[in-house]
Amino acid sequence: MVIKVDIEEKIKIAKKGTIELITEEELREKLQKRKPVAYIGYEPSGKIHVGHAITVMKLLDLQRIGFKVKVLLADYHAHLNGKGPMEKIEEMAEYNKRCFKALGLSDDTEFILGSSFQTKEEYTHKLYELSLITTLARAKRSMAQITREAENPKVAEVIYPLMQVIDMIFLEVDLALGGMEQRKIHMLARENLPRLGYNAPVCMHTPLLHGTDGGEKMSSSKGNFIAVDDPPEVIREKIKKSYCPMKEIKGNPIIEMAEYLILPMYDRMLIKRPEKFGGDLELGREELIKAYSSGELHPLDLKNAVSEYLIEIFEPAREYLE
Repeated sequence: MVIKVDIEEKIKIAKKGTIELITEEELREKLQKRKPVAYIGYEPSGKIHVGHAITVMKLLDLQRIGFKVKVLLADYHAHLNGKGPMEKIEEMAEYNKRCFKALGLSDDTEFILGSSFQTKEEYTHKLYELSLITTLARAKRSMAQITREAENPKVAEVIYPLMQVIDMIFLEVDLALGGMEQRKIHMLARENLPRLGYNAPVCMHTPLLHGTDGGEKMSSSKGNFIAVDDPPEVIREKIKKSYCPMKEIKGNPIIEMAEYLILPMYDRMLIKRPEKFGGDLELGREELIKAYSSGELHPLDLKNAVSEYLIEIFEPAREYLE
């Protein structure tokens, strides 16, 4: 349901929980349109997890302020990135679609399979045009944080970002949403779409979560994730075993889940503790960071709280997917 608030409040809602918006002035212009389009692409290649949920919650915010949301189930992109045969990827795309719906995206959300339009003649022509104005180095640089073949890159590595740019033309994108790993591709779109005669999209970026093992990125292929359909006991066990060093904020996935998913939804977190350990704490973002970095908040107490919040947040998804 679209909420009726002024444009400044819409911008505030759009920016909440993001780490970059390019640019706020352009977003203000897009919000003047009757039904601007926000898009995100996901490779259908595994379980939907907390990292995905952060971007889905932002899509919900964008729907609330009047955006039409288009979710690209990027099957060809997944195939180009070594995620398996198309048949398997398309099966996973259907599962991913159900997960995204379970997280609350409205019936107005449009789910689009990449292969439904990426082999059309007009698409191929635009792809060739873009390839003529994009250097090999620039295309490869765009994929630095995404490719699975960093040591021995395939030609597909340079096709992938070009397709993602052309996708934005065919999906009529006003705003492109993604994690920070998408930034270089989004900047490629902002640089080159105007050269092809199209408007540059507003680009909005959310934080990347570290894996539960402390790895650089949460990923279903690495097994270091919390899935949206994990049962409560599995969530508790995964969080219990997660990397969460005492007093350490940077690279701490438990702090990140609190900061980037839980607090944007609840504003404040209740940390339940026995009286002998100081009693309950109710913390906002800055208070949480201060309490944890000082040692006032113990990792186990934080983990217990994060577990219960995740169980509550994902309960509708578990029920929907049963």
